[in-house]
Amino acid sequence: MWRVPLSKIEIEKDEIDSVINTLKSGWLSMGEQVKTFEDEWKKYFDINYAFAVSNGTAALHLSCLAAGFGPGDEVIVPSLTFVATSNAVIYCGAKPVFVDVNTEDDLTLSTLEIEKKITSNTKGIILMHYGGYPCDMDSIITLARKYNLVIIEDGAHCPGAEINNTKLGTIGDFGCFSFFPNKNITTGEGGMIITKNVRYANKIKSLRSHYMTTLTWDRHQGHAKSYDVTGLGYNYRLDELRASIGIKQLQKLEFNNQKRGKIVNRYINLLENEKDFTIPFVQHRGKSAYHLFVINTNNLFNKNKIEDHLKKMRIQTSFHYPPVHLFSYYKKHFPEVTLPITERLSNKLITLPLFPSMTYQEQDYVVKSIKDAMQ
Repeated sequence: MWRVPLSKIEIEKDEIDSVINTLKSGWLSMGEQVKTFEDEWKKYFDINYAFAVSNGTAALHLSCLAAGFGPGDEVIVPSLTFVATSNAVIYCGAKPVFVDVNTEDDLTLSTLEIEKKITSNTKGIILMHYGGYPCDMDSIITLARKYNLVIIEDGAHCPGAEINNTKLGTIGDFGCFSFFPNKNITTGEGGMIITKNVRYANKIKSLRSHYMTTLTWDRHQGHAKSYDVTGLGYNYRLDELRASIGIKQLQKLEFNNQKRGKIVNRYINLLENEKDFTIPFVQHRGKSAYHLFVINTNNLFNKNKIEDHLKKMRIQTSFHYPPVHLFSYYKKHFPEVTLPITERLSNKLITLPLFPSMTYQEQDYVVKSIKDAMQ
């Protein structure tokens, strides 16, 4: 249907061969491939603990549980994010407290707005590195230390991104990643949690698999005959097939992020002088993972005009994101939330196609179509 899709899955022969070999191994549940994937993730991030899980939402949920969030607690979250970020807080019985972004050029959480929302019940902050661009981690870490808050980095957009030569996801208490098909790394479904804290790590390890004292892989290797269940846990395990894809995907991350960056920089060169819209993050802190390329169309009329014309030209676009606090469920349960910048952006942002294999011809077609739409 689409002449230029929004994103494209980068699966090649080595991923396919890896899946075939895993199928032939006869072991499909969490085992050697998952362990290898976790080990490679720890090495890449230079982190002590990594846990592969069934999806990014599971990563956020387990991190919230390990952090001890519960009834009566408040957790600062963005609204300009996917709904899983705040859902994970509610799963634990805690209350998400929504905070606005910095500006229409910097779509990451505002430290000033975070501090305004902190109360005696605030226990943590979940921040999201929007589009792969780092939040202002220095000021957020300073604030977290001041108020003794847990930081969970929602890293769904940012594997490989850095600030101050430190990889995002390793700065807070937890880093959570998603491997959904449109992400910089995909396993179809899947996620990863990283942490430096041994207490958090032990909690996640138990929660991920029903609080069982030994798992099937342990018993298969002859390390145990039976098991006990010492708490209430979940089945958030990743399987061997997806882990085998993830191992290969991680090897290509840096190269693919570089290709994304070249496409983003070319978009900026071709579009930054247009008067009908602006481009967020042209000036940004740190090193981006270039997950998204968005434009700010200045008003709803321009947004609709560009979206409609690009659809006519078979160019797929999207919107990241409808503000979470404006969804029906959240308006019902948290009716007093007002976030001026986030709400303005909801009438103006468009996400344009971006993927590592995008050709200059495809990009030129997108750019020409945008310019034609505004004539």
